[in-house]
Parts: sequence; C-alpha cells; structure tokens
Amino acid sequence: MARYGRPSSAVALLAATLAAGTGCSDGGSSSPRTPAELGIDLRDAERCDVLAPQRCLLPLPNDFYTVADGAQPTGRRVAFAADSLPANAAGKHVDPTEWNRNDGFSPGSAVLAFLPGVDLAASGAARIDAIGRSLDDDSPTVIVDLATGERRPHWAELDLNAPDGERTLILRAAVNHLDGHRYAVAFRRLVDGSGTAIAPSPAFRAYRDGQRTTDALFEGRRAHLDEVFAALEKAGVARDDLQLAFDFTVASTESITGRMRRMRDDAFVRLGDAVPPFTVDLVEENVGPEIARRITGTFRVPSYLTGDGGPGSALALGADGLPAYQGTELVAPFQCTIPPSAFASDAPARGILYGHGLLGDYGEVNSTIVREMAERHALVNCATNEIGMAEEDVGNAVRILGDLSFFHTLADRLQQGLLNELFLGRLMVHPDGLAAHPAFRRDDQSPLLDRAQLYYDGNSQGAILGGALMAVGQDFTRGVLGEAGMNYSFLLQRSVDFDDYKLIYAPAYPDPYDQLIGIQIIQMLWDRGETNGYANHVTRDPLPGTPVKKVLLLGAVGDHQVSEYSLQIQARTMAVNGHVPLAAPDRTINEDKGWGIEPVPSYPWDGSAYFLFDTGAVLSPLGNVPPREGHDPHDDTPRIPAAQDLKSAFLRPDGVVLDVCNGTLCVGEQYR
Repeated sequence: MARYGRPSSAVALLAATLAAGTGCSDGGSSSPRTPAELGIDLRDAERCDVLAPQRCLLPLPNDFYTVADGAQPTGRRVAFAADSLPANAAGKHVDPTEWNRNDGFSPGSAVLAFLPGVDLAASGAARIDAIGRSLDDDSPTVIVDLATGERRPHWAELDLNAPDGERTLILRAAVNHLDGHRYAVAFRRLVDGSGTAIAPSPAFRAYRDGQRTTDALFEGRRAHLDEVFAALEKAGVARDDLQLAFDFTVASTESITGRMRRMRDDAFVRLGDAVPPFTVDLVEENVGPEIARRITGTFRVPSYLTGDGGPGSALALGADGLPAYQGTELVAPFQCTIPPSAFASDAPARGILYGHGLLGDYGEVNSTIVREMAERHALVNCATNEIGMAEEDVGNAVRILGDLSFFHTLADRLQQGLLNELFLGRLMVHPDGLAAHPAFRRDDQSPLLDRAQLYYDGNSQGAILGGALMAVGQDFTRGVLGEAGMNYSFLLQRSVDFDDYKLIYAPAYPDPYDQLIGIQIIQMLWDRGETNGYANHVTRDPLPGTPVKKVLLLGAVGDHQVSEYSLQIQARTMAVNGHVPLAAPDRTINEDKGWGIEPVPSYPWDGSAYFLFDTGAVLSPLGNVPPREGHDPHDDTPRIPAAQDLKSAFLRPDGVVLDVCNGTLCVGEQYR
C-alpha cells in the first residue's frame, strides 16, 4: 500500500531513474539537484507534508496522510502517524488508531493551511458574508470536485484564537462535501498587507515548476501532484499561479455510517415484531400546570459496547470491523410528560421523541420550552438520555479534553445512544408498547398516545445529534431541529458553551495550533454520531432501508451557543428551502444571508424548510469566536408562539410548512 510521499520500492526505483534522466518538463532545471540545494528540508518527510514545512499535519485534510487500500470503498485509508498529531502537556501524542480506520476525511472538513503573512482582504478572498466570491473565475482560493469538475463554495478566514502572525488559514465549506468524493484545493495570487505575493514553500515550488531532485521519496509524489495540477488547470486554475495545491478524499458513506447502520439493523432483526422490554416505575399526577401526568421507567436495548456500556466504554468491533452484539442489554431510562390538553381531547395525542440539550438528560421534557409547546398543541413528549453526550458522560468528556486519544469513546457511546432513541421510538409506535400501558390511558381506558403519529423534536444538542437520528430512523419521517446546527468542529470555537471546557482543553493543549488541529481531527470520529456525518442522507439519497425525511430547521440571529452560520451550511447541504426574507438588511452582516438557500416557493409548503427568528440579539461576529455581548437568543425561538404553531402544523401526517411570519420577517420576544 503506497502512501503519497512514501513510494513502494518499485516506485522509488522509477523515481530515481527519472531523477537521473535527461531534463524535466514545465521549465524545471535540466538536471536534478539535491533537496538541500533547493531549500527543501526532508527530515520529517515520512510523517509531515513538506508542502507546508512550518506546521506538521498541514495542509489538512490531505491525501498525503492516507495510504492506498483496495479493501476500502474510497480506495484510500487514513494513515496518521502518532508523532504528527498533537501532544498534550504530558507529552502524549494522540493515538491515531481510530482515525486510521477511516477511508477518508469528514464531509464537513475545513481546509487548513499556513501561508505566513497572508492578508485575506488584500487578496480578495471570499468572506463568510460573500460566499459567492469563492466561485468567481479569479477567486484566490479554489476547491474542485475531481469527479465532476465543479467548484465548491466556501469562505476563507484566519484562526482568531491564535496570535497575530501564527494564524492558520481556514477554508470553510459552505455546503458539505460529498461522501467518497475527491477534491483538489488551490491557493493562488494571495498577498500580504503590502500587496506582495506570498511565496510558495521550496518543496511546492519544486513540484510546481518541475525542479527534479535526487531524492526518490520526494520524487515518488510528483506524478500524483502533476495529476492535481492538471485537474486544476482544467478547472481554470493555471499551474504557474499556484502557491499551494493538494487533494483530499472524503470518507465514504459506509465508513461514516456503517457502524450505526450495523447496530440498527442487527438490533431490530433481533427484536423482530416484539416490543422492546420496558417497565413503568413511577406515575406522577398533576405535576404542574402544564404537566398532568409524568411517567418514568426503563427499557432494554441490545448493547454493542464493551464492558457495562457505561461512560468511557467503546464499541466492541467484530472481525469485520463493525460493532458486534455483546449478548447483553443496556437498561435505558425514559420519561414522558402528558399535558392537560391531551386529557381534554377525545383523540389520542401526537407522540414526540424528544432530544435534549448539551450534556443533559431525559428530564428536559419538563423544561419550559417543552411544556409550553406540549400544552398548546396537545403533545406527549418522551425522551431518554443521549448517552455519549449526556450528563452521565461529563467525567469522560473531561478525560477526553485532557487526552484526545479517548475521543472515540464519546463517538461510540453516541451511536449506542442513537440506537437507544430508536428503541424508545419503537416503544411509542408498537401496539404492545407505551400506548397499551395503563399509564398512557385515561380513566375510561381510551389511549392518550397516538401510536400512529411519531415525530422527532430536538433542541440545541438534541438538534445537532438529531439529524443523525433522522437519517437512520425508520419509524418516523418528520422532525424539527431547533436551536440547530451541525459540525462540532465548526461550532465549538463559535460557542460560549465551549468556554468552560476550554478551561480544561487549553492547559492540556496550550498551543492554539494544536487546539485547532485537535478540534478538526475529532470531527472525523464525531461524524459517526452527529448530523454532520449524515446530512447528505436526510432529505435525499437516504441510507439503505431508511425513508427520506422532511425537516424543519429553526435558528436565531446572534445565537451565542449554536451558530446560525452552521445552520445555513446545514440548510444548503440538505437542500432545505428558506423562508424569506431571512433577516432585515440592518440585522445581518451577510451581503446575502440566504446565499445558496432557495426560498420556499409558496405556502403552504409540502417540503422541508429553514426559518431564522430575530429577537433583537447582537449580531454574530464573522470569525471563529463566539458572540458574547447582550442577550443570548438561544432559547427564544422554541418559546415564540409563531414558531410553535409552525412546528405543530409541520408535525402531522399531512403536515405542511405555514407562513407564520405573514410574508415578512420572523421576529419574537426575548425570553430570560
């Protein structure tokens, strides 16, 4: 398996023969020179890409950090070296074992590069408020899909968490990349603040200009980069203009979702037509003005985790590299709340499978934002803990922040947590499930829960994970993702919620560069259990054995916790139509806040939709730092009556999207 930059012996012999030959193409020197003569430092060339000698691991994502593997759907496999990955304060490098199971990089990958002194404004690079600029013929940054030849929209920013002069250049994908596709990246005509062109590295110049060397390792990569240069030239990017170029492969659908789908399919085959075993342990009456009855219990789910399946456990993988049933069951808690309005109606109430917020638990069904909606619209909400990122996982999260080698345990538990939620959903629709239990019946034994109507509603973390749940769910086809977004590698640095966790993360990885790299690489594992890895398969191109879903995406201008910019990426990726106008001209820092989001054609709309509500918060900053000033509108949207009406009209068998904003801006009150 030959890695780019690590040629096989045959390739090395050929490269050496070529290097000793009679000249080269593209205007290079007529005879090969030593790398040292060209200013190329190859001391770490086995583990670091010499194209960016200032920062090992950059540029990233990058097929230099993969090897050929014909057993993988993409034909590649990630091959990080441990000593190329960040080391914590104790000197321990991230263990690459779990990463090296992937056959490519995240579909939401940010492209990271280091071009010292670059001035993005002077260079005319696309900003977050002018994404379309990235598709212009003369854009200084280009991402090309090598399967289609199409340019991919993105924007450029510098890492504001690093000191001036040490800031990594970041290209953010405005639409997620496609599973299994290969992309070429180009930087050209970038300048510093004085207008002086940024010089390419000596290694890149040698490849670009055909300057052959006497080093077989270095020469072994030349043919591959020539292929990249040719593809870029075909896309209108001249080779002579390049300051840096490389390629990367996005992980396949199987690599990202295969573990979760194996668990789902195996668990439900084992279940067959039976109801998941459950117990009702506590029934409480008249809990509060908006909760007439609260039911607490447990249910059992096949376990695919090691040990007892508790925090810190990992998926138990079989010989095929996929999760294997452990012959045991996890006992998962659940809680359901029934509002007075459900008792007041003769008809059974719609069932909502609810997803809770950051490191919370099932008890969020008692929260104000859930109770108010349930009472106004006669909904029965049921939830279980989203293990992996539930309150019980806080201790493991702290351990991970000190050593990212353990991150796979969070991602693994998330996938078991998704399975747990699917089993709770089956309990809500099965004829012998919750609806058949006396706790879910009136005194006359008529049902309170309509098992023919099951929908998903998740807020904040429940929305970020909820898209993944919707992508694999088989018992429901509609869901609301509120306070929503995806891609934690994008969200963390733009969220005030990360402040507390950074108090642990920053001392463990004190270099801002390592912090950025760490956040980027853990997304490759996080994809297995959050929406970013599944967004290409929710509203279209569904996963095998899974129905297409319709989703309602809700966000808030200036959200301090879940960036609305992330939600816009999600809306574009899912091809969701947006309510227009998305925001008033003086309430947005984007020239076109809805760039790439098609408007809802007409109302009522029988499709998926994106609504952005404005409660007057301070606008979000452009860069990768969180909004902090003034009121946080994060919890405003779920409490706005119009938003609740919108959700209720959508969450029905014949549900539609209504124009609850009356053809104008969506606004609402601030809640504290």
